[in-house]
Amino acid sequence: MRNMRQSVWFTGVGEVTVKHAAAPEPGAGQVLVKTLLSAISPGTEMLLYRGQMPAGMAVDETITALAGMLKYPLKYGYAAVGQVIAVGPAVDVAWRDRLVFAFNPHESHFVADTAHCLPLPDGMTPETAVFLPNMETAVSFLMDGRPMIGEQVAVFGQGIVGLLTTMLLAKLPLSNLVTADRYPLRRQWSCQLGASVSLDPTDTEILSAMTGLLQGRRPYAGADLSYELSGNPQALDMAVSVTGYNGRIVIGSWYGQKRANLNLGGHFYRSQMQLISSQVSRIAPMWNGRWTKSRRLQLAWAMLSQHHPEALITHRLPVSQAAQAYQLLDRSPDQAVQVVLTYP
Repeated sequence: MRNMRQSVWFTGVGEVTVKHAAAPEPGAGQVLVKTLLSAISPGTEMLLYRGQMPAGMAVDETITALAGMLKYPLKYGYAAVGQVIAVGPAVDVAWRDRLVFAFNPHESHFVADTAHCLPLPDGMTPETAVFLPNMETAVSFLMDGRPMIGEQVAVFGQGIVGLLTTMLLAKLPLSNLVTADRYPLRRQWSCQLGASVSLDPTDTEILSAMTGLLQGRRPYAGADLSYELSGNPQALDMAVSVTGYNGRIVIGSWYGQKRANLNLGGHFYRSQMQLISSQVSRIAPMWNGRWTKSRRLQLAWAMLSQHHPEALITHRLPVSQAAQAYQLLDRSPDQAVQVVLTYP
């Protein structure tokens, strides 16, 4: 009997539907993959779920499986791990049964060129491999921020990308690593992963507390480097407030239609600080001489092997319950860190 495919579609604001159709057949140079796990990326995918994505923008210009425009109905997702169950013409039969990662939407079966299928490193589990895109993003943030020995670093937002970024930063010889997030569960994980302290940004004393932790009134007061990874534009204004003279702010959040209201008339005006846009689809021009997408992915694989972030998976739901998964992230974000879909 031919395989049937289940695919997750965003069909409207707050609407997620699982559609059924016959699984595709692999063409020349392609393989058919049966998905085992796919990870929901809360930052990006909740913009789609809430209808906050910008109109007239391509879904992703660098991922073949995400062609098209940001509009409903939309099939999305970019973290799928599965097993090759069939190969197309001219494909080496050694591909059959391999465990592979692909930047593919949430669906039970998909076809992809072998060039777009990344075999899992020996011994790596699907639960670890499904973090590859977010780990690559965290690696990219460190490359763009260029943290140095002895620096004071602040990270706003401890969602999954923020936690992975904290995880990597904590291995460096920093003087201080302070993080902020609204939810106690994420703050608990942040400290467990190496943050010096993790604060609640809704606390009315957050700015004075964070400033005090970041060298206070000493000559080089404030953060040398701040990351805004919360998805909340208000956090960018906080980052400006706690970053010191000639400091750097890496903006990794995608705000979609949300606007940032920044106070650039006071502390910022004479600060000589830098605002750095960072997005993982491309490598910053300064690195192009010696870095490629492939090299960065190899480093992300190595970081996954070293750090094993699968403990951050808080929920596993079958793909048939995809709507409930997004409702959980929308209504109870305090309970979830990483949500994955399974494909029985």
